[in-house]
Amino acid sequence: MDIGLFNMNAGPCSWPDGAERIARLAEELNYESLWMGEHVVVPSPRVPPSPIEPTARMLDPLVALSFLAAVTERILLGTGIIILPQRNPLILAKQVASLDVLSHGRLLLGIGVGYLEPEFRAIGVPLTDRGTRSDEYLVAMRRLWTDDEPAFDGKYASFSGIDAHPRPATPGGPPVIVGGNTPAAFRRAVSSGHGWYGFALTPEDSERAIAGLRAAAERVERADTLGTLSISVTPRGHVDAAAAANYADLGVDRLVLLPPRADDIEVWVQYVSDHAPGQLLR
Repeated sequence: MDIGLFNMNAGPCSWPDGAERIARLAEELNYESLWMGEHVVVPSPRVPPSPIEPTARMLDPLVALSFLAAVTERILLGTGIIILPQRNPLILAKQVASLDVLSHGRLLLGIGVGYLEPEFRAIGVPLTDRGTRSDEYLVAMRRLWTDDEPAFDGKYASFSGIDAHPRPATPGGPPVIVGGNTPAAFRRAVSSGHGWYGFALTPEDSERAIAGLRAAAERVERADTLGTLSISVTPRGHVDAAAAANYADLGVDRLVLLPPRADDIEVWVQYVSDHAPGQLLR
């Protein structure tokens, strides 16, 4: 099982010195990946189900990952997740390809459909059709990454007679990791993703989600080119070697750890050191 680190665009990592220090430490300690979430805007004042206060610092994940790509060499760089329906698919495809090139193919593209209605309203995108919009956007982006003459004609995106280079460093585009703990997300992961990502899940939650993914695999077709579906989970609660082994036994391939919500960089340094793969994977 691999160990990743979440929230690399928030808290002390929302400042350049903190982000560089933690990223270099994580790479030195053999973490497999660094992950970032996304909210372009959040409700002010905070209302449920918003996950953060409106004044909480959160960098744009693609911009922040570009910075981390420049200060690291091997560690993978993940979005966990990009809210796909809020993005223009052609612009996002260009940004993703650029980041994959600059990181020498280290990008993991985590995508999700989002859930904060005030955020969608402010951006000007309907919440109601976010799932079908996301499905279409992903197809459109892959056309731009792979086709000799990219073209697409859908309900939400339409283009032809255009092209965009460079293509991603990863042939066919970076691995797509689908986030979400719903039947629709399970279906999307099986049909279109290289992996699935569940956030803040207990072992029991993870077991139910994996069962949901298996059920989806019995109903929807999966292309051989996608390979075996990888399972990534950010665990809820305390994580030690026994807990990590429990998740691994359930079939989890990657734990993406969530450091404490603290502004003190030394708290993060201690957490990253104490939860390094060499400590958890014994």
